[in-house]
Amino acid sequence: MKSILISILVLATFVQDSVAQDKMLSVADVAGYSLYPRGKNFTWLPGGNKFSSIEKVDGTSSVITQDYTNGVNDTLFNVDDLNEALDNMHMDVTLKGIPYFKWIDDYNIQFSHKGNYYNYNALTKNILLAGAINTKGEHTEVHASTLNSAYVKDHNLVIKTNEIERKITYDGGDGIVYGQAVHRFEFGITKGLFWAPEGNKLAFYRKDEKSVTDYPIYDLTSVPATHRNVKYPTAGDSSHTVKLGIYNLEEETLLYLDVDGSYDQFITNVTWAPDGESIYIAWVNRAQNHMKMQRYDVSNGQLSKVLFEEKNDRYVEPEHGPIFLKTDKTKFLWYSERDGYNHLYLYNTKGKLIDQLTSGKWIVTEIIGFDELEENLYFMGTKDSPLERHLYQVNMKTLGIKKITKHAGTHSIKMNSKASQFIDVFSSMKVPKDTRIIDTYGDIIQVLHKADNPLKEYAIGKIEIEPLVKGNTVFYQRIVYPPNFDENKKYPAIVYLYGGPHSQQITNRWNGGSRMEFLYWAQQGYVVYTIDNRGSANRGFEFESAVHRQLGTLEMEDQMAGIKYLKGLPFIDKERLGIHGWSFGGFMTTSMMSRNPGIFKVGVAGGPVIDWDYYEIMYTERYMDTPEENPEGYKKANLLNYVQDLEGRLLMIHGTDDDVVLWQHSMLYVQKAVDNNKINLDYYIYPKHKHNVRGKDREHLIGKISQYFFEHL
Repeated sequence: MKSILISILVLATFVQDSVAQDKMLSVADVAGYSLYPRGKNFTWLPGGNKFSSIEKVDGTSSVITQDYTNGVNDTLFNVDDLNEALDNMHMDVTLKGIPYFKWIDDYNIQFSHKGNYYNYNALTKNILLAGAINTKGEHTEVHASTLNSAYVKDHNLVIKTNEIERKITYDGGDGIVYGQAVHRFEFGITKGLFWAPEGNKLAFYRKDEKSVTDYPIYDLTSVPATHRNVKYPTAGDSSHTVKLGIYNLEEETLLYLDVDGSYDQFITNVTWAPDGESIYIAWVNRAQNHMKMQRYDVSNGQLSKVLFEEKNDRYVEPEHGPIFLKTDKTKFLWYSERDGYNHLYLYNTKGKLIDQLTSGKWIVTEIIGFDELEENLYFMGTKDSPLERHLYQVNMKTLGIKKITKHAGTHSIKMNSKASQFIDVFSSMKVPKDTRIIDTYGDIIQVLHKADNPLKEYAIGKIEIEPLVKGNTVFYQRIVYPPNFDENKKYPAIVYLYGGPHSQQITNRWNGGSRMEFLYWAQQGYVVYTIDNRGSANRGFEFESAVHRQLGTLEMEDQMAGIKYLKGLPFIDKERLGIHGWSFGGFMTTSMMSRNPGIFKVGVAGGPVIDWDYYEIMYTERYMDTPEENPEGYKKANLLNYVQDLEGRLLMIHGTDDDVVLWQHSMLYVQKAVDNNKINLDYYIYPKHKHNVRGKDREHLIGKISQYFFEHL
């Protein structure tokens, strides 16, 4: 065991050397994006031999293509060509730059502008109006080839084909919601409209939230203030009811799937079969410990088969629908954590498991695609290190896995249609951002772009990522040092944390994943420390789900192990420790200061969850069960029970329009602090901001947080 841990220590320690420059960061620098590495967006053309980018040619925005087989560059068209073509067709449109577009083939593109879709041929220089989409609708979803569109208008669902609008629902509004994401974006849900492959049918969510509690969001700019209500289903309370509708454009018929189960079940991972005759859903019960992969006949809405089921005493969390093969449409890929790690499984449409394609104590993070004959599958994963992302190939017959990318760090991949070349965007502790073409052996064929180090003129200290071994578990920690660090001095430290599910703070990428404000604080003489505790992402189900029914407790144990390590460093001033986090990190910041009093002198908690009774059903009940099922867990995690123990100065920040972590959370904490005469709590709000502070006010936020540490730590 000792030799294994030594190997881990050697392999997992990354150091970014300090750069001998003296320029200082400002709050404005930190709040913006100008000091992050700049890349270029290269895209493969459908033919597989060429890739494109947008460049300035003689001052004009142009689309450049390059054939990697012979290296020939070609300026295919520019914005003036598009405007001339639009003018020749008497279309009253003037483009200021190259719009976002998609390639139809190697010479034809399609783009949209103000609700109209245009097809442009770069060889003939001709342009056609392909379709007009209503721009007054919301949540618009357009079918790629037919350009049939669906959208929500006046609360109801409308479909537009060939310039003709047809309204297909009539009871929208007053708690009935159509065409939007449901279940508060959990389970990988990002939208509410789903076109069938041929564009002749539409699946859509219908949400009935009449029984869901209203929560007021106040408009403080009116006199007197007014409010609007949002539907917010809190843990243990009534949830919304979801149905999945199917509209057949050819037959002009609408039906709803006959999904059997409790009103508050989850209907997730909606996926059309390749033939458009059936649709798949991952059904999850409200307890979130039972999933059924179900297929429905869209001609009558009836269940045709339950393909398989997954159960777990803690929870199941399907986030990806079936991914069908093209060469054999009776087979599909399925992501699952059933063996403890997120891996890929091959099923047929009868529900038979054919193979587990990947396995091991690591996870698959993304499917990139198949080769032309679907003999090999390419995917991203953590097989080599949870700190890195690499491209791998698995053979569909032998199940042999081959690593493609060679350089230690974080890779992001785009594959050409032949699966023969890959655009690899690469970053590491020492590399800001390189974009290159690699082949199936991982060899670099061509370097397309090397981003400059945007911080090369700034005084940036050393950044280290190191493992911390606690029992049989390896944790990863990151330290950002002040420039001109002197090990004989004593430095105050700021601990930054998130600590919750679906987040990993520390990776082998530029600056180790550090936020820009960490570098700013380090310049001001602070050591900035982070550790990814149990409950955080990309380490396997046991690591993430260990916190089940006791949010905050094990996370604090791991954070305290990190604090013990930090305080043991000879250059750390143990009496001057600060802590900061937002959202779950705000919950953790407040937990650490009130459940471990006396450790931290200063804290800043942004948008904090205070009482899980007041957080939403889908997230809270997955990790905590209901308040009725787990009263002790909720009581232990409720930070209102520890206000009297708060030590040190704590600044709590909240947006008044927060509809994720309700403003009520921090307000209740303030009231309890007043009741306990805890004058060491400071409070700041951002009117009109939601769960975070973005836009022009972000500079103010970072300045406020920084000032609080500078004045009190």
